[in-house]
Amino acid sequence: MRSLRYAYLLAMAVWLGGMVAVGAVVAPALFQTLQAVAPADGRAFAGEAFKAILSRFHLVAYGCGAVAAASLVAMALLGPRPRQFGVRVAIVLAMLGIALYSGLWVLTEIDSIQAIVGTLPSRLPAADPRRVRFDALHQLATRLMMLNIVGALGLLWWDATD
Repeated sequence: MRSLRYAYLLAMAVWLGGMVAVGAVVAPALFQTLQAVAPADGRAFAGEAFKAILSRFHLVAYGCGAVAAASLVAMALLGPRPRQFGVRVAIVLAMLGIALYSGLWVLTEIDSIQAIVGTLPSRLPAADPRRVRFDALHQLATRLMMLNIVGALGLLWWDATD
């Protein structure tokens, strides 16, 4: 039972830590550094690099979500159910669904816009529908990650106070 709880907590910690690291550390550092080093193309290079990082992180998120959900279910089957088991599983599954939606749909649509206009939709006029859509998708991806951060923080708080 301890190993299942450990697997669950480790998955949640890796998932949360990865989201915070990618969003609060990697993205700003990458864009600031590459834009300073190569003012003309740095933003495009940073965007391409961050896209690769985010795509790989989504695979980590899918794995963490699967491990967390499977661990919770196994704990419920093998021992006393964790407190508020159904709510916890629902939150983990919602987080996993959000990650899948973000990685498989939002990022794919962002990629399709970039394939049409090039790597820098920000160079398009502000009213261009492709730029407007790109900006909306970027904002959606950010909000989805924030929602998952809140979910992970809530689940970890819940476990810390059990």
